Amino acid sequence: MPTVELRFSAQPEHVRTARLVAAAMARRAGVDEAVLDEVRLAVGEACSRAVGLHRSHGVAAPVTVVLTEEEKAFSIEVGDGLSAPGSGTSVPGAPGGVGLDGPETDADSEDEMGLAVISGLVDDMEVRTGVDGGVIRMTWPTALAVVLP
Repeated sequence: MPTVELRFSAQPEHVRTARLVAAAMARRAGVDEAVLDEVRLAVGEACSRAVGLHRSHGVAAPVTVVLTEEEKAFSIEVGDGLSAPGSGTSVPGAPGGVGLDGPETDADSEDEMGLAVISGLVDDMEVRTGVDGGVIRMTWPTALAVVLP
């Protein structure tokens, strides 16, 4: 079960590299060729979201991308360095109404739109927050998961 972890500074130009690595790993893991564009788009959107959150909240920690090849699935976790709820800089748009205190801003709306785009590209998506920040986990089946008659 190989795992690759990327860490990059919150600069938009690094998102392309994350997309390329994700597509290469997905192909290697056995994700259907027809789905690779969706993998690239979803990872690009998740990384762009994390970069935007880092930049708008002044987070110095790197964006993390963990790519994991499992027996019947390929998963990607994109983590931002924003603090957990109650710290003042939690993840907007996360489940349970977790968000920044105060009125909704344009950045919050863009964030929610990004999550909507990702959920349209990925059948199995989870958004969670913890002490190390927010994480978007996306999972795709691999060729081993496909049952042939």
